[in-house]
Amino acid sequence: MRAIWNGFISFGLVTIPVSVGLAQQRKDVSFRTLSRATMRPVKQKRWDTERDVEVGPDDTVKGWEVAKGRYVPIEDDELSKFAARQEKTIEIHQFVEVGEVDPVYFDRAYWLEPQERADRPYALLATALEQSGRAALGRFVLSTKEHLVLIRALDGMLALQTLYYSGDVRSSDKDDIAARVSEIEVGEQELAMAEQLIRAGAKEFTPDALRNEARAQLLDFLEAKAAGQEPVVAPEEPEPVQVVDLMAALKASLDAAGVDDAAAEEEQAPAGAS
Repeated sequence: MRAIWNGFISFGLVTIPVSVGLAQQRKDVSFRTLSRATMRPVKQKRWDTERDVEVGPDDTVKGWEVAKGRYVPIEDDELSKFAARQEKTIEIHQFVEVGEVDPVYFDRAYWLEPQERADRPYALLATALEQSGRAALGRFVLSTKEHLVLIRALDGMLALQTLYYSGDVRSSDKDDIAARVSEIEVGEQELAMAEQLIRAGAKEFTPDALRNEARAQLLDFLEAKAAGQEPVVAPEEPEPVQVVDLMAALKASLDAAGVDDAAAEEEQAPAGAS
């Protein structure tokens, strides 16, 4: 694993030397912007729109917008005074139930690897977290920024998840949506059929079986074009039709899944009904 941070996990009087490495890396297809005339990459320039001239790195400064079109200039040495201190410890402050932290707070994931002679305390923490069903909540500094983190056991090892702070989550939008749908009454038969459909489609989560189809089709297209072959473009998918009759859509979905919707009707029928 390529470490991007080395330090310690600290809980109580126990310290565990660990290395942090990226657990995720998107493999999106990347492109360069080329000149049509020369087919060579073009460079981006810093441009002063007021004077209509190019400016160099020494002629730029960061600015904080306090009002529309009005900025306060901020020098790098001023910002450095507010950078988080470079600490070498992931300080654990509390333990929480694993399911207690909603995934909406999840940011990036990292692997934690024990450093030399730290395997035993590392394994102890991983086992204790796994058997207790809990995760460790703490903080650490990465690239001058302080992060709220969740450390949890995963397949016998430890994974670190950086979290958004509550102020970063758009809770007002969530509250508006929740208030809107809270007034909707769901029918018992509709609910029974929906739960039947969910059970019919339930499968074990196997990440290796999930394929990025759009990326694969794009790569096939690019490789064919690079080889001088006629690229094959996948046909466009028809737009979904808005559901007008919810019950009819549920019944059609159950039929397509090979499920008898009569079973769903029996589940929602009152006890003793015949």
